[in-house]
Amino acid sequence: MGVATVGGVRLHYDDIDGPAGGEPVVLVMGAGGRGRAWHLHQVPALVAAGHRVITYDSRGVPPSDPGGAGLTVGDLAADLAALIEHLDAGPCRLVGTSLGAHVVEELLLTRPELATAAVLMATRGRDDLLRAAAARAEIELLDSGIALPRRYQAALQAIQNLSPHTLNDDIEVSDWLAVFEQSLSTGPGLRHQLAITPDPGRLAAYATITTPCLVLAFADDLVTPPHLVAEVAEAIPGAVHRLIDRAGHYGYMERPEEVNRQILEFFGGVPGRSPARTGRAAPPVRVASP
Repeated sequence: MGVATVGGVRLHYDDIDGPAGGEPVVLVMGAGGRGRAWHLHQVPALVAAGHRVITYDSRGVPPSDPGGAGLTVGDLAADLAALIEHLDAGPCRLVGTSLGAHVVEELLLTRPELATAAVLMATRGRDDLLRAAAARAEIELLDSGIALPRRYQAALQAIQNLSPHTLNDDIEVSDWLAVFEQSLSTGPGLRHQLAITPDPGRLAAYATITTPCLVLAFADDLVTPPHLVAEVAEAIPGAVHRLIDRAGHYGYMERPEEVNRQILEFFGGVPGRSPARTGRAAPPVRVASP
């Protein structure tokens, strides 16, 4: 792991060269998540396909620098842009999930010259009433200083982020619970990232995105339900929209083979920077389970 200081912010990153010296791919994790989460499934697939792959811990996620109060998605997008430039990785392909997808979207608006293609997973362009209430409640819990038992937190994380198809499989869910107990995110950095909510006005701004985009929704996602993902796909001109069955918010880990296939097929169809495109996204193509 390397350390880059960009704009006065220290970011820890991994930079892995593929065998074919392919175009760089930068993967951006969601709120409180470490970049190493991509290394279980997505990094090996991308490296095997010949790509140079970069993952990092965003501002607010240890061991990178903490994010202070008032942290914005613009701050995180500026960090991402500066890291790409620091590593001489631009223009590159981008993959983001949840808050990471929101960060990628902002970069596509502010620094489009740094991106040739983007995959946006479990994203949304606004909060509905339930999602806004859930975010406020989680922030209030963190601010209260109450430490919930780890097993309770792990079970709650599983229920919130996994598909019922996973939750109802005792063998699979046993493994997930063990992982969650060992990797729970806490601390002020998580609190500041959770406070970042999408500005509904940005949905209109997404109509100016010219970078080719693949928008992936997960059919059983409670955190970012498919109808909110669809709004982002509809807003971005020409976006490819896919709906993956039997997957919750962590669909990139629940259905990694299908997610990786979608990413690689999309990247394979975008050999370099493409001209600006027009038109709305087609209805999502549901990706059935094997």
